[in-house]
Amino acid sequence: MDHSADAQRTDLMTITRFVLNEQSKHPESRGDFTILLNHIVLGCKFVCSSVNKAGLAKLIGLAGETNIQGEEQKKLDVLSNEVFIKALVSSGRTCILVSEEDEDAIIVEPSKRGKLYCVVFDPLDGSSNIDCGVSIGTIFGIYTLADVHEPTIKDVLRPGKKMVAAGYCMYGSSCTLVLSTGAGVNGFTLDPSLGEFILTHPGIKIPNKGKIYSVNEGNAKHWDGPTTAYVEKCKFPEDGSSPKSLRYIGSMVADVHRTLLYGGIFLYPGDKKNPNGKLRVLYEVFPMSFLVEQAGGQSFTGKERALDLIPTKLHERSPVFLGSYDDVEEIKALYAAEAKEE
Repeated sequence: MDHSADAQRTDLMTITRFVLNEQSKHPESRGDFTILLNHIVLGCKFVCSSVNKAGLAKLIGLAGETNIQGEEQKKLDVLSNEVFIKALVSSGRTCILVSEEDEDAIIVEPSKRGKLYCVVFDPLDGSSNIDCGVSIGTIFGIYTLADVHEPTIKDVLRPGKKMVAAGYCMYGSSCTLVLSTGAGVNGFTLDPSLGEFILTHPGIKIPNKGKIYSVNEGNAKHWDGPTTAYVEKCKFPEDGSSPKSLRYIGSMVADVHRTLLYGGIFLYPGDKKNPNGKLRVLYEVFPMSFLVEQAGGQSFTGKERALDLIPTKLHERSPVFLGSYDDVEEIKALYAAEAKEE
């Protein structure tokens, strides 16, 4: 065993060390956010382990193994929801939680309630893809209360620009947690041998223009004019440039992660069947838009900046176009032109 090599690894920038460093920049901080984030990280580790076990069990089943021991597994999305609710409540720093899995908001009981933080989250986005090995993930956003009061759903029905932090954890060939606390975007990868998230993608900056567009073209016949025109430009550019490549996984975390790193645009428009699209504002559109803007990109609903949208209900949906600044500018121009014609 090379002990000298192991010793060098103690200088790694873990997510805990990173957040503590950020906390030290704010002398007034009491460490509440650090404690909350540590509980979110613990939840991500637990779900990552559960996803890996579920994938292995599926592979064993496909290989013909029929004598798998143990209790019947809970559905992963239900399990993930329970994990994050327990992790967030046990932090003692949250007062209201909104989950994709629960119709109503969870008001934390007074004995376990924190005074500051509201957390909105999708505990396992893209869970229908688990059996085919596609990357799935957890998405979260964090608000703070303006003052101490009895929490209500109004505390989370606020524009995304009021969030103080957002992130996602992607479970795939590696487990990657991408986080922004309002001062840029950083990515951390779970080292299984250490059980720690290590800073692997510092200061993520999305390219100003990308070569990839990401959209479900199976819905093309239902799109509006600007979306149809934009995708046509991607495939048949009139300026002589090369066409963009289509890359669509169907797991928002995976598609947005690729867009953040490589540039381009992710589109989930409204259409004739679903005028408001399918993505939920609070725990999908807002956190991802927050991250993309912090990385230098843009996010647009077809009518306004995504983070300016004011939701009126917990599970409200919205179209979204997010990614490289210049690419989003192009589709904004198409919507502006349509509005002028009307």
